[in-house]
Amino acid sequence: MENFSSENKYMRAKERVTAIKRFYSGLISYVLFISFLAALNYWVDQWSYPWFLWAAMGWGIGLCFQAAKAFRLNPFFGRNWEERKIKEFMKEDENQKQWK
Repeated sequence: MENFSSENKYMRAKERVTAIKRFYSGLISYVLFISFLAALNYWVDQWSYPWFLWAAMGWGIGLCFQAAKAFRLNPFFGRNWEERKIKEFMKEDENQKQWK
């Protein structure tokens, strides 16, 4: 049982590290590509219409969601909310079985 628990913890940690790595890769791509679009926008029309901001905003929103998932930022449910709820439901289930 102990071995299974440590393997499970290792897999969850590895998944989290992979998610964080994906976020940073996406962030680097975002900075490079949006910088390229900004330079192109300036070269074409000297920012008379800054159209690159539309791409920056859309991609930035997606990047924010990716960061929230990678770093487990959830302003609505707080830290460890899911784990607390699982334990709570498991305890309720045990209590119901005891009374039957």
